[in-house]
Amino acid sequence: MEMDSLPNGNSAVSNPNSAPDPTASAPPSSKLNHFADSVKLEHQFLRVPFEHYKKTIRTNHRVFEKEVSAVISGVAEAADRNDMSRDEAVSHLSSLVSRLQGLKRKLEEGSRVEHLQAQRCRARLNHLELADAENMFEWNNMKVKRILVDYMLRMSYYDTALKLAESSNMQDLVDIEVFQEAKKVIDALQNKEVTPALVWCAENKSRLKKFKLRLQEFIELVRAENNLRAITYARKYLAPWGSSHMKELQRVFVTLAYKSTTECSTYKVLFEPKQWDYLVDQFKQEFCKLYGMTLEPLLNIYLQAGLSALKTPYCYEDDCTKEDPLSQENFRKLALSLPYSKQHHSKLVCYITKELMDTENPPQVLPNGYVYSTKALEDMAKKNNGKITCPRTGYICNFKDLVKAYIS
Repeated sequence: MEMDSLPNGNSAVSNPNSAPDPTASAPPSSKLNHFADSVKLEHQFLRVPFEHYKKTIRTNHRVFEKEVSAVISGVAEAADRNDMSRDEAVSHLSSLVSRLQGLKRKLEEGSRVEHLQAQRCRARLNHLELADAENMFEWNNMKVKRILVDYMLRMSYYDTALKLAESSNMQDLVDIEVFQEAKKVIDALQNKEVTPALVWCAENKSRLKKFKLRLQEFIELVRAENNLRAITYARKYLAPWGSSHMKELQRVFVTLAYKSTTECSTYKVLFEPKQWDYLVDQFKQEFCKLYGMTLEPLLNIYLQAGLSALKTPYCYEDDCTKEDPLSQENFRKLALSLPYSKQHHSKLVCYITKELMDTENPPQVLPNGYVYSTKALEDMAKKNNGKITCPRTGYICNFKDLVKAYIS
């Protein structure tokens, strides 16, 4: 795609056949390639608003079909009745008209929401189109903020995430509304209410099994010692699952003979609060799958990508340098499941200066076997009249006693 050149304020006419200036300031090609590859990883950035947009369209379509079908049925019913008086017919048709007017209002609101979500999709496409060498720093800075907002939303810091999005003017580039939708269901489950989760399952045709939610609601009735209501509930909502989940149903139904205070481990676990935590985790997984999100926060994924290049067995030793990120416990936990990085060539880093030891700054071996860089030992010798003190063992020797090590 060709682009017209922009004036640069110079009145001189340039020679179209002249070669480009090789000294012109431009980012290295390796950085440009890395930048282009990072843009390719923005799948979730586009997928989430698009899935949200499709969901809104489906919801509006279902509302339209339901209301129109009801009106058509009402008109057909009125047409088939021969005993309907004029006043009854007018009243019946008026109610249908009112229903259509209500449908119109719903569709107008739905159209407004669709328009906003389409704008959000367009804003994200425009943002990706701005990813070029000229504004690489600004674009990466915005990406870091997006990653932080994603982490805050997943960790339930909704207010902080909203403030960061507003202060950076990037509301269309983050998924606050989507996570607020999930928050309603998560809060309800944490309060031991399954109704919002059941509604969410019905709206999204989720794989999150209603069966698990129904089981938990049955358990809560048993916990409240409302056995008759529990039996009625089981006949209405659990009996249809008998052919596919008979063993689970048999186990749960036995709880009618026990109380929530039972010490029988087989049934005690069913009354434990962690069952609700399990439902919350299941919902989060299905929610992420629905919108094409990663199960892990983006911040964790990017940190693990970097830590995978740094992780070595030395990182977990007691004398690991403080400059190594993996010397910190939180980073160690994050990298626990990562493999060690594959190092084709060993790198020697001076314990004293933390600088790389190479041919220009070769390693020197003390008589006690410890190795440090020439630069560090020369500085130490100048300050101590030619004496070298090993910082690890306290061993003292003369600078002339050192032996140069060679790196092959």
